[in-house]
Amino acid sequence: MRPVLEVAVREQAELGEGPTWDPAAGRLIWVDILSSRIHTYDPSNGRRTVMATGQHVGAAKPRAGGGLVAVLRDGTGLYDADGTFSWLVHDPVPGRRGNDAAVAPDGALWAGTMRYDEAEAGGSLSRIAPDGTVSRLLDTVTVSNGTGWSPDGRFMYYTDTPTRRIDVFDVDGERVLNRRPFATVEQGAGWPDGLTVDAEGCVWTALWDGAAIRRHTPDGRLDRIVELPVRRPTACAFGGPGLRDLYVSTARTGLDAPHPLSGSLLVLPDVGQGLPGTPFAG
Repeated sequence: MRPVLEVAVREQAELGEGPTWDPAAGRLIWVDILSSRIHTYDPSNGRRTVMATGQHVGAAKPRAGGGLVAVLRDGTGLYDADGTFSWLVHDPVPGRRGNDAAVAPDGALWAGTMRYDEAEAGGSLSRIAPDGTVSRLLDTVTVSNGTGWSPDGRFMYYTDTPTRRIDVFDVDGERVLNRRPFATVEQGAGWPDGLTVDAEGCVWTALWDGAAIRRHTPDGRLDRIVELPVRRPTACAFGGPGLRDLYVSTARTGLDAPHPLSGSLLVLPDVGQGLPGTPFAG
């Protein structure tokens, strides 16, 4: 049966990205990278907030003590609950910005970067500890995107979008080892972007220019395709009561004739069972 698609937030985000459920606040956090804004949405009452960041923001995640950690153009910053900002890692590189990020089960932030011109091997993936210590995990990344962990924490899934692959690693403490292909998106079906892992260990991936979400089983088999009216979904995450609803961020940047819902936050109610997220421990 085709799932019902609803509009959670009607918006014209240039590059909506990174939906993340904040269980402590009962809200969904997402960003508009190119408009330099962090959005929140409470599905229980429809309440929204929008906060300007002053520079491009690739991701925003909840912190254990309240507030947000944000992956920005010039590094990683902390917003306290009252909006006060401070840099955790200030590392500006001309022509580079932060992109997608995820919080690991141990509370560390795994943050990606990319070049604005998407130059090959111009980005990276790094682990940022709660005290701001940075450990480089992957060099020679082009467009660092989806990052997620299996329910038991043994595997990490990762997408460098131009490769057309979702890769899987073994997790060894703070390191990742034994990189190998998990799934490949064929030519003409779009490009793998943000991802999330559900309670069954299945990997859901948004397909940029593919107008769809795909789910792969833990052994890499494609078992579900959810078609969308928008051409550029960017990422997905489970949220809402019981983590049953799949939220999808979307983009309108670069489209000559975007669909009216391009840039909105969409939701597929009751399509699966999400995993509880971990807030950033810093």
